[in-house]
Amino acid sequence: MIATALAGHAPVDLDELNATAALQTRRDRKYVLTQDECRALLAGLDPATRVLEIDGARDFAYESTYFDTPDLAAFHLAAGRRRRRFKVRTRTYVDSGACFVEVKTRAARGTTVKERQVHDDVAVRLGADGTFVDARLAEAGVAGPPAHALVPTLRSSYRRTTLLLPDARVTLDTGLTWDVPAGSARAGLGELVVVETKTGGPGPSSADRLLWRSGHRPDRISKYATGLALLRPGLPDAPWRRLIRHRLVTVAATPNVSTERTV
Repeated sequence: MIATALAGHAPVDLDELNATAALQTRRDRKYVLTQDECRALLAGLDPATRVLEIDGARDFAYESTYFDTPDLAAFHLAAGRRRRRFKVRTRTYVDSGACFVEVKTRAARGTTVKERQVHDDVAVRLGADGTFVDARLAEAGVAGPPAHALVPTLRSSYRRTTLLLPDARVTLDTGLTWDVPAGSARAGLGELVVVETKTGGPGPSSADRLLWRSGHRPDRISKYATGLALLRPGLPDAPWRRLIRHRLVTVAATPNVSTERTV
């Protein structure tokens, strides 16, 4: 659906995308849309919108492993909507094999700051990059745990299409699934699309305005915290409860049985 809807839009290469809209410090808004809702959004985009294209491909596989303390300090900061919360993950670009360790923190006025460096241990541990994590958290004023106390807690996988609008960068994530490192549980969004708008300032983008005119408002969804709340129902889920109960389809799996339910 996404490829067909965007077929008439010109491509942009990765170098130009990063030069124009790297947006490591940004304002994010996320929306969880059905296929039809996403199709309507794409039909209304500025004709000057371009699509990231690398070697002829326009959507790409991503895998992220999130790190937290055994008692889930980062998760509970997110669940409590604490301003000084943080997120530590490794992100692998599956098609190229490139991997980075990333630290995300919150700055003034709700902006997100993401800092990263190349990681060569593909998602299983932080290793020597723990020094980078500790330094980034300290600079952000986050009283987080030391990196050596962080362990792999959740893994997410999805496919992403990236758009460059005249006033924003927009990502479209499909096939989002989560699983825990032990492999005993799995959850996914089915055919729902996670749309994220990223702007360098506090104002909405043209894509946000399109969505608002159609009656959509930003959803509270975190690829880490929402996924963990789905897989571990006993955890606090107040920020994401409405979304979980009314929009999400989950697939729970064990080694011997697979079931699907709407929540």
